[in-house]
Amino acid sequence: MPLPAPFTAALAADFPSDFSTAEPAELATYGKDWTKVFTPNASLLVRPRTTDEVSRFLKLASANGVAVVPSGGRTGLAGGAMATNGEVVLSLERMRTLQPVDTLAMTVRVQAGAITEAVHQHCANEGLFWPVDFASKGSSQVGGNIATNAGGVRVIRYGLTRNWVLGLQVVTPTGDVLELNGALEKNNTGVDLRQLFIGSEGILGVITEATLKLTRLPEKVDVFLFSVPDLQGVLTLFEEARKGPFTVMAYEFFTDKCSRRLEAHRKIRPPFDTPSTHSVLLEVEAAKPGALDGWLGSLFERGLVTDGTLAADSDQAKFLWSLREGISESLSATGLPHKNDISLPISGLKRFCDELEALLAKKYPGWELCLFGHIGDGNLHVNIMKPDSMEKAEFLARTHACDEDVFTLVKAHQGSISAEHGIGLLKKDFLGYSRTPIELALMRELKRSFDPKGLLNPGKVL
Repeated sequence: MPLPAPFTAALAADFPSDFSTAEPAELATYGKDWTKVFTPNASLLVRPRTTDEVSRFLKLASANGVAVVPSGGRTGLAGGAMATNGEVVLSLERMRTLQPVDTLAMTVRVQAGAITEAVHQHCANEGLFWPVDFASKGSSQVGGNIATNAGGVRVIRYGLTRNWVLGLQVVTPTGDVLELNGALEKNNTGVDLRQLFIGSEGILGVITEATLKLTRLPEKVDVFLFSVPDLQGVLTLFEEARKGPFTVMAYEFFTDKCSRRLEAHRKIRPPFDTPSTHSVLLEVEAAKPGALDGWLGSLFERGLVTDGTLAADSDQAKFLWSLREGISESLSATGLPHKNDISLPISGLKRFCDELEALLAKKYPGWELCLFGHIGDGNLHVNIMKPDSMEKAEFLARTHACDEDVFTLVKAHQGSISAEHGIGLLKKDFLGYSRTPIELALMRELKRSFDPKGLLNPGKVL
């Protein structure tokens, strides 16, 4: 369906000449995120530079009944930034201003299109850190991080993104600009609207600026890689790490099936002589040298680990991290993975994984299960690989039924069907597995209140 003539005429008359484009290659790129299940079908791409342009554009879109999909770094895996039904894509990539760091308040104000890694580098010059960190930090954008309440590798130490956002500037679907909380640490004046937009996946408004809360850069950081005999060993070592003479920054694990695909793709593998089914990457801050030696020795004496290594310098630390961060790319490069991002109570992870493996063996024989994740916060990345002998179309058709089985198991274990990637298009049919009917009804009321015409990121989440 073509865009309304009054809409396109106003775009040409009232906005810069490079504000919008319908060039097919651009639409194909900006109409999708990292989700591979859906086909992009955007009608137009707009790239504002200021909040005022976002406001005027959304007011125009609302007046003409034009649907809009907000777009950040497009690194999501739930289809939350997909334009599949002729929507206009609103990219924030030109809005990348980083204001000077406020070293007294330990805050920084940035535009929503700022790249996560650029924020890290900007703050590091002042000895400060925005502790939202993940493998896609080189391309993810702050606005998208906030809109999805992104997690990452250091949630165990710092918590989710919402813990590190003091204030937001948001444009509503009708073009109104909201300034929410500014740079205030304390503001007890009723409902905190700022928190409604954090994690809402762009269905309530478009985040254009944010005041981020910072902390000091970590002190001396040590990175270890251990091999353990099984998943119970992963959990036992985690319990020991929490009692260790340091502060745990990250606790990650991956299985030997992940390692084999990593080696096939990147030609790297864990530096252990003896093969092991499970590996653990542990990053800690401010380890006490004397006590650390005793703690490590105890692990080997009690047989809690079968092998291990400590990074001697930053290059070795990067290598150990590459073993974990290269897994997702390697799975896609060596086959067709069906990805799920779930969370469970930590104490129930072992039983869940046992039941998951039994489920796949019974109902989906030959489907390889590759598990990895931020197990210290209960976040499990479930990757089911297409059998080489199965056609892609058949595999994709059967994954919906598989998801239903997996999410039924997640619900039985009081878990969440999405730990950090959100719901988007991919999981909206299953949202009821993690949310009650009353919760869903309240969410729909919120959506209608903020977006009565249903024009902003339509079809996502609900």
